[in-house]
Amino acid sequence: MSKPTPNQASDNASKLAPPQPQFFVQGSNDAEPDSQPQSHSRTTSGALSYVETPPMTPRSTTYAHTTNPFSPPASIISFGSSAIESPAQTPGHHTHNSSSSHFPFPDATPRSGITSRATSVADLGRFSANFSSRPSTADVQSNRGSTTRLREAFTSPPPRPLTMMSVAPVAKVERVRPKSTMLAAKGALEKPWIKERDPYSRIAYFVTYGVMLIGIACGVVRCYTGWKDVPLIKSNLCLVLDENFDSEDGVFGDNGKFFREVDMSGFGNGEFEMTTASRNNSFVKDGRLYIAPTLTSDNLGAAAIEDGYIYNITGCTYNITQGIEYTDPSHDATSISNVVSDADFDVEAYTKACSAVSNSTSGSIINPVQSARISTRRSASIKFGKVEVRAKIPRGDWLWPAIWMLPVDNKYGAWPLSGEIDIMEARGNSPSYSKQGTNWVRASLNWGPLTWLNAVAKTYGAWPLRRGSYDTDFHTYGLEWTEEFIRIYVDTRLHHMMPVLKLDKQSFWERGDFPSVVQNGSQSIILNNPWVNGTTAAPFDESFYLILNVAVGGTNGWFPDGAGDKPWLDGSRNAMADFWKNKNSWLPSWPTSVEDRAMVVEMVRHDQAAFHHFEASTKYISYKFDLI
Repeated sequence: MSKPTPNQASDNASKLAPPQPQFFVQGSNDAEPDSQPQSHSRTTSGALSYVETPPMTPRSTTYAHTTNPFSPPASIISFGSSAIESPAQTPGHHTHNSSSSHFPFPDATPRSGITSRATSVADLGRFSANFSSRPSTADVQSNRGSTTRLREAFTSPPPRPLTMMSVAPVAKVERVRPKSTMLAAKGALEKPWIKERDPYSRIAYFVTYGVMLIGIACGVVRCYTGWKDVPLIKSNLCLVLDENFDSEDGVFGDNGKFFREVDMSGFGNGEFEMTTASRNNSFVKDGRLYIAPTLTSDNLGAAAIEDGYIYNITGCTYNITQGIEYTDPSHDATSISNVVSDADFDVEAYTKACSAVSNSTSGSIINPVQSARISTRRSASIKFGKVEVRAKIPRGDWLWPAIWMLPVDNKYGAWPLSGEIDIMEARGNSPSYSKQGTNWVRASLNWGPLTWLNAVAKTYGAWPLRRGSYDTDFHTYGLEWTEEFIRIYVDTRLHHMMPVLKLDKQSFWERGDFPSVVQNGSQSIILNNPWVNGTTAAPFDESFYLILNVAVGGTNGWFPDGAGDKPWLDGSRNAMADFWKNKNSWLPSWPTSVEDRAMVVEMVRHDQAAFHHFEASTKYISYKFDLI
């Protein structure tokens, strides 16, 4: 192994030597005149060794001594030539010649006449604290005066040149300000506010806002007048009937509130059902009343319905009703009570109401469906007041549920002279039925001067259910009735099924606008006002009772011909037989569950207007004495 040369030994020693201070200022400051410069010795390798000075961490902001405020920045080493290291030298590496190697940046040159090492304020405190003195004037070799030197000493140092470890400053990106595309590229900008105003623009301004204000004012007035015009029952109401169907005995018992009508006549509408007193067709269960249609063939068999059978219905009520409640022009009765009739006995009508014969040759059959019709004719009636019934209608083709009222006394004559109030009528056909299915309910008033002249077309209306149908949930059907108005609604007064009739403004004779003479075939009939002795509300100024029923089919036009694959024609003599023969077309639409096939009633309530309550009570007491 060859012996290292002196230069190599010196380089190795300098690499192993601890870091040395960067600056050495001889002399003393004004504050410490006796302070001595730090001593040093040279090692055998020729490197300087500072005995009393420990290694210093570069860029340390504090040290053991207090900074002298009169000392120049530590970055100022010499104002001229000096033997002390230049900033370009590596810390701890000392040379003894005047020429600097500038290691490791040989190309670096001082940035000014003042040799600088530190580039931050932190360095100032470090070196001032380290030496605790400022260079004497003997050490400063400069042609500038003290004032100039002092000013230059406290100026901000120039920026340090970039090194390998430096981060290049990020240039600030100037955003280009977006220009409006609405501005023309050329030409002067328009300034309409400096131009002369158009007088018509001001007129248009006032006209526009004036019309708006007038519209708002008209809307307020319309709302107020509409609110004032809504008729309400002004008198107090007295409870007449409040049935929640808690007990079947209280509904159908001897003193029950509802009366089962047993009849096979079709009730003047050519209906295909017979109404019975059987619990299969009307019963109370779980606080609800059920009126459900069933097939007669379940009791008699299909063959007996079609041919060779005589059927006498049990418990026929014709002897009580004598057909006075029938909406049939053939029953011409005047001043006859529907509670206890004093009309002559009609054998033909009794036979039709209480029995039937099936004969395939003539096409006559026994009523193929059994259902129920119940009423308050023997228990409760009102003359002006309020009626509410909460119910769910049945589902099934050609079912006809109804909640309606007839007069207790036919004071003005047979139907429709004495009037009829239909609170709710519906069809059990699906919503796709073209003539209003289960998603519609209808209300109407039947009245007219002749038994075959009904002006119902002038007083009827319907209310649809936009989302759903009335057979899936319960709804409240209501009647508000006074001497001044009649309102029929579903669920709320806003959903009135027909326009509110103002009874005090116009009589029904005037409302009907009937001709003075009508033609009935070859016979000319002079019309007279049948309600001349009544009020402007006549014929709806007498007591009415409530009826609940589910009918099936009919020939009165409720189910129009040619709609929904109707299996019979209204004008056919064998309409009932045609209906039964095509049972496969409608029977599948009838639900097997009685909950869906029946009209289910939760509540019935009658309230009598207080002014007329005494009169109604007197009639009811009189009726009780007549029964005794």
